[in-house]
Amino acid sequence: MPIPSNEFIFNDIPTSEMTFVKGDTFKMGSSAKDMHDVFLDDYWIGTFPVTQALWKKVMQQANPSYFKGDNRPVESISWNDIDTKFLPALEALSGKKYRLPTEAEWEYAAKGGTHWQNNFTYAGSNDIDEVAWFGPNSHQETKPVGLKAPNQLGLFDMSGNVWEWCSDWYSSYSPAVSSAAGSAVSNPIGAVKGSDRVVRGGGWGTGSGHCRTTSRGSGRPASGDSTLGFRLVCSLSVS
Repeated sequence: MPIPSNEFIFNDIPTSEMTFVKGDTFKMGSSAKDMHDVFLDDYWIGTFPVTQALWKKVMQQANPSYFKGDNRPVESISWNDIDTKFLPALEALSGKKYRLPTEAEWEYAAKGGTHWQNNFTYAGSNDIDEVAWFGPNSHQETKPVGLKAPNQLGLFDMSGNVWEWCSDWYSSYSPAVSSAAGSAVSNPIGAVKGSDRVVRGGGWGTGSGHCRTTSRGSGRPASGDSTLGFRLVCSLSVS
């Protein structure tokens, strides 16, 4: 079956591109203690983090970002505002249903999808400077998306620039790891409740360790700051 062409949420915003991700089973996690098999269905994911241009088109209101620039990631937005305001407004405007990625979808995409066994430390490379804006090279600010090299799927800025919200409540991997021996967890969505939401990827102010494809972080869903952005996912074709 041919791989679908990339699509755009809005043709007048190049950074609204969506990339097709072919589902498969992969090893999620970073150590023998927490590594486990996960199976994911096909999905689409944003080629770039959501930019301020896309946010402004959808929300029709003041840009909340601290570091201004249409092609920079939108930041200083909370998980709650994405869920209750941005996503419903985007669906109303585009006629299509988008969401935040699950933590498993985010990690699989960052690892290059079906190329995950290349086992790069960062999204597309073992050399962080090739693919990420982080503490030592960012000049302590976000950067326009797409300036660093992409990973194997053609996704940009999955390591560094801004942390990215995921849909999951933050918890240990224990529910997934406790599945039947030899079986893959299918399309996991994380814990059913919690106090913090998962964030991934590291950002402009972090060290290299936080930019690893397997590094995990968390944030209060009602809070947002200049280090936090997000990326969109669509489960079905966006055409």
